[in-house]
Amino acid sequence: MKSERILAQNGFAQSEIMLDLYDLKKVYPTPKGDYVVLEHLNLQVKKEEFITIIGHSGCGKTTMLSMIAGLNPISGGGISVLGNSIKGPGPDRGVIFQSPSLMPWMTALDNVMLGVNRVFSHATKKQKEDICKYYLHKVGLEGAFNKRAAELSQGMQQRVGIARAFAIKPKVLLLDEPFGMLDSLTRGELQDVLIEIWNKEKITAVMITHDVDEAIFLADRVVMMTSGPNAKIGDMLTIDFERPRTRKAVIEHDDYYKYRKYLIDFLEH
Repeated sequence: MKSERILAQNGFAQSEIMLDLYDLKKVYPTPKGDYVVLEHLNLQVKKEEFITIIGHSGCGKTTMLSMIAGLNPISGGGISVLGNSIKGPGPDRGVIFQSPSLMPWMTALDNVMLGVNRVFSHATKKQKEDICKYYLHKVGLEGAFNKRAAELSQGMQQRVGIARAFAIKPKVLLLDEPFGMLDSLTRGELQDVLIEIWNKEKITAVMITHDVDEAIFLADRVVMMTSGPNAKIGDMLTIDFERPRTRKAVIEHDDYYKYRKYLIDFLEH
């Protein structure tokens, strides 16, 4: 039944699907009655797919992401990774938050090591260190292994957050506006860092953004959410650009402004 529903909705075979949100609902009880944030939300994300999610503030994007992460209880429906229903947080899902949430007194290396120690508990100390250093190098922090997080700029802290999320080798990478608090130059640099690592690792990724250009540059599909309450998926747009992409090639592509107009038109209605 479930696989038939998926096939009918998307044309995806069940074996292709990494992340499945089915008939998802989120309700917060209030003194005036239930407030329904999300209802009848269905979304299937394929293996190795990068999707971005846009929608107006208050439409439940972050609520949905926190439910996928296992940090927020599900009121109805379900979420599964590779067919297994999630039950709270787990190393199969890595999260990059808007604020990096690092331990300020710990070094960049030790912050990444926190997750690596948990996920690769049987590895040797050197193997674990090598994993941490590899990803810190990938995000351009090879000279800051031993700097405390409190000594790093906001952009550098977010680089540590990206390294930490990739280092645990999650099946699904969840990104909650990870560049929303950064200046435009740093934001562009970190988008490039993120997509370069993602191109190599090909981890299924779900990213929330308010930035239409960011949504197009990074995604295979852009998912548009209706305004809340009772928010659901309103529309989807397939971004048919070749990978790996460069920002210049994307902006110069014939379809770029067509995609951009489509997303802006959705948001303005």
